[in-house]
Amino acid sequence: MADGQHNDSYLRSQEEGTLPKTELTVSDVQTKEKNGDVAASSEEVNLKRELGLFSAVSLIVSVMIGSGIFVSPSSALQRAGSVGESLIIWASCGGISLLGALAFAELGTVVPQSGAEYSYFRAAFSPLHKFFGPLPSFLYVWVVVLILRPAEVAIIVLTFAEYIYSPIASAINAELSYFKQELLKKLIGTLALGVITFVNFRSVKLFVSMNNIFSSFKIVICMVVIGGGIYNLCLGNVENLSSGFEGSKTGLKDIILAIYSGLWAYDGWSSVVIVSEEVIKPDKNIPRSIMIGVPLVTCLYTMMNVAYMSVLTVGEMISVPAVAVAFGDKILGPLKFIVPVGVALSTFSCAMGIQFGVSRLCFVAGREGHMLESISYIHVRRYTPAPAVGMQALLTLLFMLSGDIISLIEFASFLIWTFYGLAFFALIVLRKTKADTYRPYKVPIVIPVVLAVLSAVIAGVPIVMDPAPEYIAAILFVLLGVVVYYPLVYKKKRLPCMEKFNYFIQVLMEVVPPAKMPDN
Repeated sequence: MADGQHNDSYLRSQEEGTLPKTELTVSDVQTKEKNGDVAASSEEVNLKRELGLFSAVSLIVSVMIGSGIFVSPSSALQRAGSVGESLIIWASCGGISLLGALAFAELGTVVPQSGAEYSYFRAAFSPLHKFFGPLPSFLYVWVVVLILRPAEVAIIVLTFAEYIYSPIASAINAELSYFKQELLKKLIGTLALGVITFVNFRSVKLFVSMNNIFSSFKIVICMVVIGGGIYNLCLGNVENLSSGFEGSKTGLKDIILAIYSGLWAYDGWSSVVIVSEEVIKPDKNIPRSIMIGVPLVTCLYTMMNVAYMSVLTVGEMISVPAVAVAFGDKILGPLKFIVPVGVALSTFSCAMGIQFGVSRLCFVAGREGHMLESISYIHVRRYTPAPAVGMQALLTLLFMLSGDIISLIEFASFLIWTFYGLAFFALIVLRKTKADTYRPYKVPIVIPVVLAVLSAVIAGVPIVMDPAPEYIAAILFVLLGVVVYYPLVYKKKRLPCMEKFNYFIQVLMEVVPPAKMPDN
């Protein structure tokens, strides 16, 4: 049978349900298969478990520690009003993040699939109602995959470009127009995005190796900052810290908004459960990595703030464009170059880790029919979700080339805590609907209850206390998602030519549908 006839026959058979969805279909792949260049059958093509305990901890550290703690950890300080209250806020936010991550660790054992909130919503709510049950899962993908994460990666990559461009421009005394400067920064950012995409496309092992190196170096940079602060305190310079709780703001609005700012800096604690299917011994390593990674970041964040506050005044911390750079200029002497280098590497690894995670979310959503089917395909030799990685790279590039990306983050960020709250509620539901499921790790029920209430408060605070037009845009975008959900997911309408498009993606990227998925 000719190749074209074979594939047309395959597509008809798949629609009629007479052929397994996971059978290899691409004629090029079949040819390589005969030569022994790829897996012998599609049953062998799936995501591989490559992340051990150290790699899982490294992923948490890489995603949680971006540029924020180096550039502008002043929002919580500004809201708190004093050094003492700010440090309590930072420590408290770390504790809240740890409790949330531990609740997610239990969810990861009950629902052993990648995708985190998406998979938890599907397991908890889909059986409850035919229309509204799967809706939270779809809306989560709609917001996070299409806007929030690619826009976040775009901002982080452009921050990387800024910290690469500025020292080079200063060294060569480059005097360029604003337009040319921005063009060069976007070019550097695009090249960085290309490297990140290549790593995530090429191999999970390559990602793991690079991520382990970068996260280790990131911790070293944090320790350099902390060491500078300890050195300054040993010299007896305690004037800035001696103010203690002087100037503390006790208003409910200021305290809640300070907590909101701190929790945003800690976002990323759920990164390891997004890739559950690639963690070795997930029932053990996911809880362990969370218990190591989140407290580690909490200690680093709190101690770095102490270091900053020992050297810089409250006014300086709030006003300077990059806190760590100002800190380095004052205390690190000839080692001050470490700070911009550290920020650049930190942003690069953070962007790489976020893209790694969100591409797995795309993969799971495509596998469940909530995104294009081809997004769930896996490379026949590299065992990476290549189409999902490519899609995220394209979306990120579009955001990089667009205008004000930060407003996109702001208008969608409050939805993240809405989804967190739903995930904690899903844990409560699953305690009832999957009561007999084996749970090697289990949190006290009071934790998800309290966190669900807290999430509702945090999600509502920006709208009630600091209203902005962006929140209306967020709600409209969610409603648009419902409009898309009804025909394409609930009614399962297929777009014209999707079979040909899926086949084209298979041939172009040498990918096939995944062989299997973990049981719920």
